Amino acid sequence: MALLHVENLRVDIPLGQDTLHAVRGLDFQVERGEMLCIVGESGCGKSLTSLALMDLLPRKARRTATRLSLDGIDMLGQSERQMCDLRGNRLAMIFQEPMTSLNPAYSIGDQLSEVLTRHRKVSRKDALLRAAQMLEKVGISNATERLRQYPHQLSGGLRQRVIIAMALMCEPDVIIADEPTTALDVTIQAQILRLIRDLQKELGLAVIFITHDLGLVARIADRVAVMYAGQIVETAPAVELFENPQHPYTRGLLASIPIPGRTQPGQPLGSIPGLVPSLVGEQHGCAFRNRCPQAIPACADDVPAINDHDHMTRCLFAAPGAEPVFHREGARS
Repeated sequence: MALLHVENLRVDIPLGQDTLHAVRGLDFQVERGEMLCIVGESGCGKSLTSLALMDLLPRKARRTATRLSLDGIDMLGQSERQMCDLRGNRLAMIFQEPMTSLNPAYSIGDQLSEVLTRHRKVSRKDALLRAAQMLEKVGISNATERLRQYPHQLSGGLRQRVIIAMALMCEPDVIIADEPTTALDVTIQAQILRLIRDLQKELGLAVIFITHDLGLVARIADRVAVMYAGQIVETAPAVELFENPQHPYTRGLLASIPIPGRTQPGQPLGSIPGLVPSLVGEQHGCAFRNRCPQAIPACADDVPAINDHDHMTRCLFAAPGAEPVFHREGARS
C-alpha cells in the first residue's frame, strides 16, 4: 500500500464570475523511501499541489479530491487542529525561499525546538539537544552556537540547511520539497541536492521534489510526474521516462535541454511553440493540443490516461518503444 495516495486532486480559485482551475484531477502515489519528482514549467500548478497536500492553500482556493490519504489517514476528513498535528510531524515541507520561511524575530534554536515541543512531550532542553543534532546531520558545524543566531546572520545555503533540519525534527514520513534550491547559487544547489538525496536514503523518507529543472530530476528521481496546465500528463520510473518519453510535451521538454556528449557546440536546442492555454473556465480535451504537431480533432475531447505497466500517459499518441531521447546513464549523484 502506498504511503501517500492522491486521487483526483483539484484546486479551484474563484475569479469574479469565473473560476481558475489551477490543479485538475491529479492522481499519484508515493511509496515509503521513494523520491517522486514533479516537474513542469512555471505556472503549471506544482506549488499549488504542494500547498494543497499540506492544506495551506490561500483562503479563496478550494481543494477537493476523491482520495487524499497518508499512511491510511484520510486527510480530507481532518479538522484544522488534526491537520496541525500532521503538519511538521508526519508530513513536512521544505519551502522555496529560506529567508521568508524563517521568522526573523526568533533564534534558530527557538524555531527548531518549537517544532518538537509542539508535537512531542519533551522539555525545551531536550528539544534544543535534538535541534543541535539535526543541525549537525545537515552539515552545519558549531551547532550549539548556531542555535543562538538569527536567520539574518546565516547565508542562504545555511538557512536552507536549517529549513531541512526543521523538516526532520519529528522524523516525518513524507517531506515535500518545493524548488528548495531555486534561490541558491549553483555550487550551493549541488550541496543541498546531495544532502536531500543522502538523507532520503539514510532515513528511508518519502520525498516529493518539485522542480522545473529536468537535469536535476535526472540526477535524483526514482519516479517522475510531468505536469502541464494543471494536469499530470505523464508518470513513469525515471529511467523509463528519460529513455522512452511518450507524451509530446515530455519529448519537447527533453529536446530543449543540452545532453552531454550528444549536443554539439553551437547546435540549436529544440523549443515548444505556442502559449500555455488559459485555465479560467471549463476545460475540455488535451491542454497541449494547441502546441502539439500531432493534434487531431479527437484531441478536443477528454483524453483518458493510458497505462502501460508503471508508465502512464495522457495522450492519444503515446509512443511506446520510441527511440530514446535522453540517456540517463551515470547521471545520478
